[in-house]
Amino acid sequence: MPKFAANLSFLYQDLPFLGRIGQAARDGFGAVEYVSPYEFDAAEIAAALKTAGIKQALFNMPAGNWAGGERGIGCLPDRVEEFRSGVATTIAYAHALNCRTVNCLAGLAPAGSDPTELDRVFIDNLNYAAPRLADAGIDLVIEPINRRDMPAFHLSTTDHAERIMAGVSSPNLKIQYDFYHMQIMQGDLVPTFERLQHRIGHVQIADNPGRNEPGTGEINYPFIFGVLDRLRYAGWVGCEYKPAAGTTSGLGWMKPYIQER
Repeated sequence: MPKFAANLSFLYQDLPFLGRIGQAARDGFGAVEYVSPYEFDAAEIAAALKTAGIKQALFNMPAGNWAGGERGIGCLPDRVEEFRSGVATTIAYAHALNCRTVNCLAGLAPAGSDPTELDRVFIDNLNYAAPRLADAGIDLVIEPINRRDMPAFHLSTTDHAERIMAGVSSPNLKIQYDFYHMQIMQGDLVPTFERLQHRIGHVQIADNPGRNEPGTGEINYPFIFGVLDRLRYAGWVGCEYKPAAGTTSGLGWMKPYIQER
């Protein structure tokens, strides 16, 4: 059965951040993930995880000024020093939270930039980060994000992710496969997952259209969860969706999978 992680940047928005951890555990989630832990003391988050009896599945490497609209700095030529200093910060938080996987967001392509140059910077940064994270026992993933929600996001398809990975020497780099983003950008969800399964390090879900919980749109998630079981995907399934009518009240889709454990 799938192992579900609550994405606290989307779920439980009526609660303070640390309070979301305990509520996720009470609702049956086995782990949590979110955009960024760096605004909080790592020891406070670790204590909340321990009290709740829940794991940390994933968080992002430092992604720039999120509140100001930035969505990662991995491909930005003028942010290389900042990116590299963020690797040590990432490792410190990952160790404190016992988190084994982190995501590197490519970022938004600046207007008029050369995509080839952005690829080069992204590859160079990943070649710096991936082996250092591997030495620390941490897996690194990169996430293609759809260009309807983020029109300028540099990395938007699995084909592009594969081209980036081809330039990175470390085997520690994998793909974060978000079924919602990939339904919008390329479809053919299951065949693509099957082809890339050995290169996928994390999964996220939301339905489409609307980015709400499974069962509200066109994606056949019971079928997809069956495929993940058949392929023996053992990682976390991050629930990165916008609850249509409250997080806890909208978890009926997950109950059959919790009951079967």
